[in-house]
Amino acid sequence: MKKRKKKIPSTYEKALRFNLDTATYGTFAEIGAGQEVANWFFRVSATAGTVAKAISAYDMTVSDAIYGKAKRYVSRQRVGAMLEYEYDLLLERLAGGRGDNTTFFSFCNTVRARGYKDSAECHGWLGVRLQLKPQEPPCQILIHVRLLDHENVDQMEALGIVGVNLLYAAFYHRHHLKAFVDSLMDGLLRGRVEVDMLKFSGKGFDMIDNRLCHLQLVQSGLTDAALFLPNGEVVQPAEVLYNKPIILLRGSFDPVTNLHLDMIRQTRDEFKKHLSPEETEKTIELCEISMNNLLREGAVDHLAFLDRADALQALGKTVLISRCPEFHRIASYLSLSTTSPIGIILSIGLLNELFKEKWSKNLAGGILESFGRLFKNELALYVYPWKNRHTNELVTAENFRVSQHLEHLYKYFRENDKIHSIPCSDPELLKYTGRDVQKMITSGDETWKTLVPEQAH
Repeated sequence: MKKRKKKIPSTYEKALRFNLDTATYGTFAEIGAGQEVANWFFRVSATAGTVAKAISAYDMTVSDAIYGKAKRYVSRQRVGAMLEYEYDLLLERLAGGRGDNTTFFSFCNTVRARGYKDSAECHGWLGVRLQLKPQEPPCQILIHVRLLDHENVDQMEALGIVGVNLLYAAFYHRHHLKAFVDSLMDGLLRGRVEVDMLKFSGKGFDMIDNRLCHLQLVQSGLTDAALFLPNGEVVQPAEVLYNKPIILLRGSFDPVTNLHLDMIRQTRDEFKKHLSPEETEKTIELCEISMNNLLREGAVDHLAFLDRADALQALGKTVLISRCPEFHRIASYLSLSTTSPIGIILSIGLLNELFKEKWSKNLAGGILESFGRLFKNELALYVYPWKNRHTNELVTAENFRVSQHLEHLYKYFRENDKIHSIPCSDPELLKYTGRDVQKMITSGDETWKTLVPEQAH
C-alpha cells in the first residue's frame, strides 16, 4: 500500500493551534510591511490564548525611543534589540503571575517591503526569543528573508505566512532540522520568498551546529547559497559581500590541499593588479562547496561537509555552500551583492568544461548566452595551469585549445581580460590531484601529509 503523505497544516490551522496552546504566550513587534504576522493570530479564534501585546513602532524616532538608536533599521542588530526588549518587558510584567505554567516568547521583525515607485531590494529579519520550558532562560532563532514578489500587497502576505511558519516551527519542529526548514515555506510557492540565513542560539540550542542549518537551507531549496565565516559564524551573505571585490575558488576540497592554497595566492596577486588600494583592502576570498560535491549514494553527506568546513575554517577561509553548478548561476548570485570586480579561480579542466555546449543546452541562446550571463558584470576567470602526465606538457590559459568553431570567442575573452592565466609557484604541486591525495589517505600512504596544509590534517 502506498504511504499517504502527511497533511501540511494551513497558515490558518497553524495560527489556531498556536492560539489554543495554553502553554505559550507572547508579544508581537513588527516594523515595516504592516503587522501581518500578528494579524493571523487575531484573524483566527482564541487570540487571548497567545497574544499579550502587538505593536508596530513604525516611526524611526518612536522606534529609537523604545529600542535604542540604530545605524540601520532593517538589520540583525535592530531585530535583536527588539527581541530582547520585548521579551524582558513581557517577563517583567507577567512572569510573577503565570511563569510556572507558561513558555513566554517575543516575535519580532523589521522589514523593507516594496514602496511607492521603489525598485530597491526588499528583505527583512524575523526572530523568535522563547523559553523551551517554563522558568528556563530564553533561546533565540533568527532568519533573514528576501521578498521576491513585485507588489507590496503580495510581499506583505508572504511575510505574514513566513512569520507564522517560523513561530510554529520554533515550538513544534525545533527537534527536527529538515522539518523545521521545509516548513518555513508552507503555504507559499517557491520563488516568492528566499531564506538565506537561519541561526539558533542560547543554551537550549547548544547542540545545534548552525553550519548544518545553512546546509539545510540550500539543500531544501530555500536559497541558492549560504555563507559562514572562518569562526563558524553563520551570516546573511549580503552583509559580508556587499560591494566588496570577491575571489572565489570552486572545489570539492576533499581534502583541502596545498595546491588549493597556491591557486588562491596566485590569483590574489594577479587580481589586485586590477584594483585600487581601497578595493584591495576590502577584497574577500571565498571557498565554495557545491551541493553536488557533497552527495554520497544520492544523499548529502553531512559529516563530510563538516570535515571540509572545519579544514577550511582552520585555514582562515570563508565558506560558501551553493546549489549553482553552472558558472553563470554562481556569477549571477554573487552579483546580487556586489558591483565590484569578481574573480573566479578554475583549473584547465573546468575551463575545458565551460566550453562544452552540453552545459548551456537549457539556455535559448546556448553557449553565447551562457558566457553572456557569466561576463555580464565585472567578472573575470583566473585559470591555473595543468600538467599532462602522459606528454609532460604544461597547459595554461595561453596555450589552451578550444574547438575550432569557438577559437575566435576564446581569443576575444583573452584579449578583453575576461580570462587570465595565473602561474603555479611550484611544479611539484601539479603532480597530484585531489583524487590522488584521497587515495593516499585511504590506502595509508603517508605522502598525503606533505600535500595537505598542516591545519587540515
